[in-house]
Amino acid sequence: MPTVPTGGELKNLTFVGLFAGIGGFELGFKTAGFRPILMCEIDENARRVLDTRFPEVKLHSDIRDLPKLPKVDVLCAGFPCQDLSAAGKTAGIEGSHSGLIWEVFRLLKRGPKPSWVVFENVPFMLQLNGGKAIKVITEELAELGFSWAYRVVDARSFGIPQRRRRVILIASRSGNARRVLLGDEAPLGDQQDNGACGFFWTEGNTGLGWARNAIPTLKSGSGLGIPSPPGIWLKGKGIFTPSIMDAERLQGFPANWTACVDPSKARFRWRLVGNALTVPIAEWLARRILQPGPYDHRTDTRIDVHTGGWPYAAWGNAANVFRSNASEWPVSRKWTPLSEFLEHEMSPLSFNATAGFLKRARASRLKFEPGFLEDVAKHVEAMGQNSHATKRTNPSKAFVPASQ
Repeated sequence: MPTVPTGGELKNLTFVGLFAGIGGFELGFKTAGFRPILMCEIDENARRVLDTRFPEVKLHSDIRDLPKLPKVDVLCAGFPCQDLSAAGKTAGIEGSHSGLIWEVFRLLKRGPKPSWVVFENVPFMLQLNGGKAIKVITEELAELGFSWAYRVVDARSFGIPQRRRRVILIASRSGNARRVLLGDEAPLGDQQDNGACGFFWTEGNTGLGWARNAIPTLKSGSGLGIPSPPGIWLKGKGIFTPSIMDAERLQGFPANWTACVDPSKARFRWRLVGNALTVPIAEWLARRILQPGPYDHRTDTRIDVHTGGWPYAAWGNAANVFRSNASEWPVSRKWTPLSEFLEHEMSPLSFNATAGFLKRARASRLKFEPGFLEDVAKHVEAMGQNSHATKRTNPSKAFVPASQ
């Protein structure tokens, strides 16, 4: 097993962040001891965050006119997911957004090549078009001389009450990607119900995104592209939405990480946070690059990549692809219940938003947890009766709707 670099050696470990967003990969790797030397991000609001939080790092705007990569140890790229998401356009790896990954391959072919490459995206890419995206990506990496491994990881594994599943793919020209990504395995964390559940209030026809004692995945926007926080049901107390500060914390950032965004564009903070990589995942990955763990591959089985649909964890090279039994829980950190995690004032979900959700939910064939729709109905009545009920309230003193 390689030794962990320390002192001056650690300061020499460098990385570049492409599609950097608000710096999820970047903050995680920097916390683990890596030094960022270049970031690339096209969104002006995200660039403002990066300029504020990483003022010492060179920032480039458009990957399409980035001429070449600097010499670095690691390249991180959470490339756009719009064309690979079940909620998106499903145009696939050739789409105008997700297809920007070809710019990463352009840069890798031009060189210099980093020792490690890390990609992040949504799990639906493993199913869309028979897993074409992951097939193309791994084939391109193999042609460039990289062996690789990927794994679906859930943010709840890191003690964060957000059900957020993401594909993490790591590739190397000399290291063992399996030992970095697949070796850690932990039991499912204790997530006992403490009276708080999360859901997407923008849905209600065919799904809820239901999450007990957690929120569902923070998203960059609704189906209409409007940034919107998830709903939180505090049993017997009402329906609320979290503050942007707690949303940042639910992604592993300090509260107010995006507060530097122009106040006139404050609603875009939700989109920035929803697009980010959860910071503790990046930090765990960075530390595993420094010190890989053991991985026993003897029970892994070779798969046929032409049959369509890829497993939730796999590894391979130019010659073969193998299914891994690695779960979505690489670690099991102390679980913080959702109601205890939230530190900042929440807002009652508005009358119109709650009434619209209730109408869709009642017309659907979905099954609901006992008491949920009853509390939603009470919340609609209370919000209609209380013209001042939209004022912010502390979670510990949550607004209690009038009883029916």
